[in-house]
Amino acid sequence: MTEPSPLVEWLALTIDCPDPNALADFYATALGGEVYRRTGESAFVRTPGLAFVFRAVPNHRPTTWPSPEVPLHSHLELVVEDPDAAAQQMQRLGARMASHQDPDDPHYVVMLDPADHPFCLIRSSKARRP
Repeated sequence: MTEPSPLVEWLALTIDCPDPNALADFYATALGGEVYRRTGESAFVRTPGLAFVFRAVPNHRPTTWPSPEVPLHSHLELVVEDPDAAAQQMQRLGARMASHQDPDDPHYVVMLDPADHPFCLIRSSKARRP
C-alpha cells in the first residue's frame, strides 16, 4: 500500500511576539537551530525538522493562561530526558517557570519563553508521540 500524497506541505510555525530577534535567538539556542534571516518585522529560525517565523506585533498581549482573559491559542510540547535540568538550562536562556504547574504530574514542567508564550518540557519516557 502506498502512502497518500499530502494535500499541503508543512513550512513553518509563525509566532507573534513583541521582539522577534530575542525570541528567535532563544528558540534557536534552545532547539539547536539557527537564525537564518532577520527583517525589520520578523526573524526566521530553522531547527531539525521544523522552521519558525517570529513576527513583531504591536501591542502584543501574552496569554493569561490558565485564566481565560487572554486565551492560550497554542503552545509547544518539548521532549527532554530530565524536565528539571532542562528547565534550569531554559531559565539561563531567558525562560521562566510558569506560576501554574500540575502538582500531580512530575513529568511535565510548564515554562514561559521570553515573550511569555507557555511551553511544556515533558520527560521523554512519558511523552505520547503520534
